[in-house]
Amino acid sequence: MKKTAKPFLHTVLSPSLLKCYDITDSIVVIIDILRATSTIATALHNGAREIIPVDSVAECIKLGRQLEAITAGERDGQIAEGLKYGNTPFQYTRDFVQGKTVVLTTTNGTKLLHMALASNAKQIITGAFCNISDVCEYALSQQKNVILACSAWKNRINFEDSLFAGAVVNRIKDHFAINCDATGIAENLFLQSGGDLFNFMKENNASHYHRLMGFGLEEDIRYCLTNDNARVLPVYDSGRLVGKQERE
Repeated sequence: MKKTAKPFLHTVLSPSLLKCYDITDSIVVIIDILRATSTIATALHNGAREIIPVDSVAECIKLGRQLEAITAGERDGQIAEGLKYGNTPFQYTRDFVQGKTVVLTTTNGTKLLHMALASNAKQIITGAFCNISDVCEYALSQQKNVILACSAWKNRINFEDSLFAGAVVNRIKDHFAINCDATGIAENLFLQSGGDLFNFMKENNASHYHRLMGFGLEEDIRYCLTNDNARVLPVYDSGRLVGKQERE
């Protein structure tokens, strides 16, 4: 019996590099650990009906009014002007979001998702440490090419997204064909962390670590670097992210 070729696994460390890849036949995993994809996983895990990611505050406000939805988002790490709620996962408790629509805009993550759509991505999910097992299980089950797309910080490569990409690579690499230096870089960075991601970012002066610590958000950082505390798979479908729960 002829052996089936393994699908490819690529890592995009910055949105500015997305154009270097053909993503039309791949599962694109949008990664924005601090904090968009962590918040998305948390809200959907806690019962939000859907999350509509938009790339501007004006569009967020407009859609929120039309849909009578929760409008949320941030710019430069803080609640965006004109919005009531921000990008901290702790705001999105079950009591608050269950059965509701959330319209979300963020500095990096939601913008990258729209870039992927503009590049003709056919299948998009979002990934965070909060739902890393769901992301890995899905990637393995589909037997398709995978693009780990890091949102970074205003196109500048960052530690946290690269660490997550590396953690995923470390779990699933044996099932993929890999010819991608960025994938190796990400995995080696993760291995260097020894699993202590918070202190690794602190010791390496990670810019977003310092940015959020300056806003008093240590608890957010620790939550966003914890594995599987929001088990759900956010899947993009017809303009919205919906949650496929663990073992549905």
